[in-house]
Amino acid sequence: MTDILENKVETPARLRQALAGLLHSIYPEQDPRKLAENVIECFWPEDKQPRKRGRIPGNTIWNENDTYLITYGNSITDGIHKPLDLLWDFAERYLKGVVNGIHILPYFPFTSDDGFAITDYRAVNSVLGDWHDINRIAADFRVMSDLVLNHCSSQSRWFSEYLQGHSPYDQFFFEASPEDDLSDVVRPRTHPLLREVETANGKRYVWCTFSHDQVDFDFSNPEVLLEFIRIMRFQIDQGVRTLRLDAVAFLWKEIGTSCIHLRQTHEIIRLMRLLTDYAEEKIILITETNVPNLENLSYFGNRNEAHVIYNFSLPPLILHALLNGTSRGLNAWQMAMPPAQLGCAYFNFTSSHDGIGMRPAEGLIPEEEIDTMIDCVKAFGGKVSMRKGPGGVEKPYELNITLFDAFRGTAKGEDAYNVERFLCSQALAMGLEGIPAFYIHCLLGTHNDYEGMERLGYNRAINRHSWNYEQLQEQLADRESAHSRVFNEMKRLIALRCKQPAFHPNATQFTLQLGDEAFGVWRQSLDRDQSIFAINNMTDREIAIPVFALNLIGNSHWGDLLTDESISLAADTISFAPYQTRWITNRH
Repeated sequence: MTDILENKVETPARLRQALAGLLHSIYPEQDPRKLAENVIECFWPEDKQPRKRGRIPGNTIWNENDTYLITYGNSITDGIHKPLDLLWDFAERYLKGVVNGIHILPYFPFTSDDGFAITDYRAVNSVLGDWHDINRIAADFRVMSDLVLNHCSSQSRWFSEYLQGHSPYDQFFFEASPEDDLSDVVRPRTHPLLREVETANGKRYVWCTFSHDQVDFDFSNPEVLLEFIRIMRFQIDQGVRTLRLDAVAFLWKEIGTSCIHLRQTHEIIRLMRLLTDYAEEKIILITETNVPNLENLSYFGNRNEAHVIYNFSLPPLILHALLNGTSRGLNAWQMAMPPAQLGCAYFNFTSSHDGIGMRPAEGLIPEEEIDTMIDCVKAFGGKVSMRKGPGGVEKPYELNITLFDAFRGTAKGEDAYNVERFLCSQALAMGLEGIPAFYIHCLLGTHNDYEGMERLGYNRAINRHSWNYEQLQEQLADRESAHSRVFNEMKRLIALRCKQPAFHPNATQFTLQLGDEAFGVWRQSLDRDQSIFAINNMTDREIAIPVFALNLIGNSHWGDLLTDESISLAADTISFAPYQTRWITNRH
């Protein structure tokens, strides 16, 4: 292998040195130069070559046109065609020119957790389709794919080889002892952490962060890292251009610690970022870290870790604001949020396949108001999933409900503003600094799937409905249906947003002080030519905002992008209907 690597004369010395430095820090007992050569060979095999220079972080990686759809491979079915074929048809027919990125949730063979217990990282689940289907979607949309780093299925070939004691897999999974002090380990679930298994080498206890069917890898073995670098290259070669590092915060384990956000975890992300910076393909890394806000922000590193991080605090804060008719918590959080570093961006979403995470709300929403949110969600047909905190105390981990049904009413009860309140939540997220992403059931205004939850036996299934394609098309064609109203207005909003330079993911943002009934931000394009005041009425009442509260420069013509109304500087106030959003701009 050394001879092969010596022939890679174009491999930059700076890349080799940087890799060796990171690898020495992660694996101090290994030869860092040799390990760096192994990494290079895994990521640039055969005739592939790295760039001569790494990309310098900047704000040209994305622009205001970038928007993602989040969907399972089988969110649309018809019993005849491959689900990935139908997803491609739906995207081409309904979303082309509006959405340019698609996050296809794990489409690999799996045994549980709706795809996140993978048995084979190099195959497509045959029930969904094949690599041709992924390639076809990737030809027209920027595909985001999950790199499920923390664990794989207990029924995978890798774990079977581990049980049989076969090298190298006998060192692939993290082992511990029931006698170890695991009291500080941060847990996202309530099941026992360790699973007892019989192996060819005797009884062992393997680490299972998420379920006993999802066995955690041991990244202290560099062979595990090398295997995932090969998988990164494989996915890139299949057309994937955004890699989502799933559950990455739990990657590295050390007995006696919290086993979350450890130094080596961050350094492995830096190593992956370094590889993507030298890749010819324009690859974006996004970290999935459903944790409190300050912990989440750490995954930007010093512009050398994730390009993009999920804005995990946004969903619970928006839900809290609209259920209570106050922007108080949302406003305080947004004022304290730093702008994303150069070359970095936030990933703004309002709900995901997992529901609405509550850990990112810790310290941002008072406990009694979290209790009110939980009561509302239960009243609107949702469920609450728990986690185990310090001392074994159970705390709410996530709210399981479709976002459309979560806005059936407020803390006062159900009302007639379901659609308006929901659309306000989506428009609010679109106006913020970052890249917007929409779970397919937000785009479609999907209701709670009680039948799916009962059939599958877990809470998250309530928000993972599989639409029959013919029935979906009928609903979208019926202009009176709530699904059609939501979908068409969402498309209109997204299309308008994509034309506004002031909505570039890194455009300037300033949080407005408009009182508790409204939430607004001022956005300004990178060239300072366009300003947009994105303002939302958070209540079920008509409100008026003084014109002087906005910095509407006198030599410009101001108007609302969403209604085409002109805004007069001579007027005293600007009126807002219940849950109305206005995008007031000087450039149309």
